[in-house]
Amino acid sequence: MSSKNYYDVTKWNVGNPYEDIGEVINSIIADIKKRQTDSNMNEGGKPGAVIYIPSGDYHLRTQVVIDISYLKIMGSGHGFVSSSIRYNLPENEWADLHEVWPGGSRILVDLSPKPGDEESAGAAFYVERDGNPRISSVEFENFCIDGLHFVDDGSGMPNPENTYTNGKTGIYIGSAQDSFRLTGMGIVYLEHGVTIYHADALSIHDNFIAECGNCIELRGWGQASKITDNLMGAGYKGYSIFAENFGGLLITANNIFPRGTSSVHFRNVARSIITANRFHSFYPGMLVFEGNCSENMVSSNHFLRDNEPWAPMLEYDNGLDDLYGILCISGNNNSVIANHISEIIHTQSIKPAGAKPVIIHIVSGKGNYISDNHIVATTEATDEQTKASDSCFSAQVDALTTTDKLVALDVTAVLVEKESIQNTILDSGSEEQVIIDRTVNAFRATPVPGV
Repeated sequence: MSSKNYYDVTKWNVGNPYEDIGEVINSIIADIKKRQTDSNMNEGGKPGAVIYIPSGDYHLRTQVVIDISYLKIMGSGHGFVSSSIRYNLPENEWADLHEVWPGGSRILVDLSPKPGDEESAGAAFYVERDGNPRISSVEFENFCIDGLHFVDDGSGMPNPENTYTNGKTGIYIGSAQDSFRLTGMGIVYLEHGVTIYHADALSIHDNFIAECGNCIELRGWGQASKITDNLMGAGYKGYSIFAENFGGLLITANNIFPRGTSSVHFRNVARSIITANRFHSFYPGMLVFEGNCSENMVSSNHFLRDNEPWAPMLEYDNGLDDLYGILCISGNNNSVIANHISEIIHTQSIKPAGAKPVIIHIVSGKGNYISDNHIVATTEATDEQTKASDSCFSAQVDALTTTDKLVALDVTAVLVEKESIQNTILDSGSEEQVIIDRTVNAFRATPVPGV
């Protein structure tokens, strides 16, 4: 038995989904609102609907506006493929590629936001509703949102496809909401992948969000949400995961790869957990706690910071030097426990030249607990250090798997600034590797074999 609350965009009677899927979905939402008018009928009344997007390429020239609860938009494949690799190949090699563009159920964002527009203007999907109750249980599942191209940002960059700038957003949620889900999505080549204000009970799970200027931004304030089991990596001037004024955020089982300016950036976040993730970056500042970040736990993660191995991206970084720290902590009573942190960098790449890189940097606050972190800092023993490669995939795999020809690199394992007091630093660096005022902090060195 067919349901009136199930829509296929290719079978709807308004618009052409291949030319403008935005017009089609907006028409479907209007139909749902027209049919579902009674909010309390026989203990029901507004069940929402499912909008299905079959595999195919669908241009979006009209922003989709969502202001109803219980709406699920789903496709038949996230369709991700690296656009960055393609755009950094000579065009005469494109003919030899098995696939050129992303696939699956793919939405091509053809919006053209202008400088000075509202930040939501370039969003493919714009969700907002005032009043009570908050808009609830909207789901995005298993389709691709493709920003297509980045543009010249005025920096003089020879290849504008490497600017991570185009004013476009995949999903923008502008009002308080409850129990939203993003699952199985592929989001690529957007300046902002997902921007969400005032999240509550949000689940972002099992998505592929990469080659975006920013991947996930939780803005305004929020609580009790999770970011789990995703594969993602932002551009060199944006966030992979950003959250502000949040409580009770769980970040776990994610694989976050380069080139984000940070892997996780918290601003005034409290009582949240970052655990069992794999983080990889080419720059310092992988984990940043800014402002009053308090009572957060960072545990059992693997951090790897090494050098950019891919030739087209060698000239870009996040602007931070190696004294900033791989982990940079501001706030009170945070716990950083049992993490593995590897720094494998060329000595000639250290900034400032000749400096001793900092691994964990406690900038301000009090009562932070740093314990049992295993820090491995190495550099290549040979004078002829690894050269960059033109092949992105092979260069990254070679860099990740090479463990021979490495020697110890002298680092500061933990630096506690004078502004930060009453901290406890245990077994996270030797006597020589930890800089701390022991009159106002507690310290126990990691034992050194043979000493």
